[in-house]
Amino acid sequence: MGLLVILDKIKKMFTGYFALVMATGALSVATNLLGYQMVSEVLLIVNTVFYIILAILVVIRVIFYFPYVKNDLTSHLHGPGFFTLVAGTNVYGVQLIVISGSYNISVNLWIISMVLWVIIMYSFFTAVTIRENKPSLVEGINGAWLIAAVATQSISVLGTLVADSGVSSQISEWIFFISISMYLLGGMLYLSIITLIFYRFTFLNFKHASLTPPYWINMGAVAITALAGSMIVLHSDTSQLIQQFLPFVKGFTLFFWVTGTWWIPLLVILMVWRYIIKKYPINYDQQMWGMVFPLAMYTTATYQLSEALGISFLAQVSHVFVYPAIITWVLGVILLLFHLVRDVIIKKENNA
Repeated sequence: MGLLVILDKIKKMFTGYFALVMATGALSVATNLLGYQMVSEVLLIVNTVFYIILAILVVIRVIFYFPYVKNDLTSHLHGPGFFTLVAGTNVYGVQLIVISGSYNISVNLWIISMVLWVIIMYSFFTAVTIRENKPSLVEGINGAWLIAAVATQSISVLGTLVADSGVSSQISEWIFFISISMYLLGGMLYLSIITLIFYRFTFLNFKHASLTPPYWINMGAVAITALAGSMIVLHSDTSQLIQQFLPFVKGFTLFFWVTGTWWIPLLVILMVWRYIIKKYPINYDQQMWGMVFPLAMYTTATYQLSEALGISFLAQVSHVFVYPAIITWVLGVILLLFHLVRDVIIKKENNA
């Protein structure tokens, strides 16, 4: 009976659960950059467990419950969650390089992520384009759509590290070309999708219950874009190709960081409106990692931007933002554990 319950949960598994890997990996990298080595190493171990477990569950779901996977992938509401597989894989690869220097594993993860990106990107956008019965903008779009941009930028971030890992100059230039192309493509995806989200925010009926945690990706998507641009700048010395675009990349990267910074006060105000004014209950939500990831990513992106542009005082912002990132991650893990324990207790009572 217990096995049947587990299989049923795998069948109905939340498509965006790899956001847990994204959030943990981003926080690990952020704490490493800021000098909290022990914390970052512990988070690497924890994230390795998260990644392996979630990867196994996804493989089982694809093999045994493919019709459910297909339905989710072609859904306006659930499809965007699959992009967390791409982003989580790349963030974990970055984490391995930064914390433990494991380039070989990260190269393989980068290649896997690009294959996943192609499959998910074109399957999802083709399906939502050609389907006959489409939802309204209010019902069909939310912050999770921006994970498409996050996934694209994650390929750029890990690719830049891989390109500067000692491979031949010819291969390195190819990888740098992919990295800057993904950086630009991710920017296009963000600008396209955020226009629809901003329109929904300001001109369509928007209830507090609709303000789900993935709307923090409004900020997180530009944070990882700023990180991708910063990494390109920081690793440009070995690439003649990248050096041609440096002024453009620097200006565009600062533009996206400023955009992400602008979102933060508005999102905080909307959270106060949701949880304090409207008294929406604070419970475990599978989507909550979509809020933890942006905070950790903004911390990392700001630190690297300060290095890339030589703006030293921006690094102090990272030292401030790392604490909300840690607090929200710890809170998320605590709520997750309570959720799992409660499920076990309920099952035992039902069986009794």
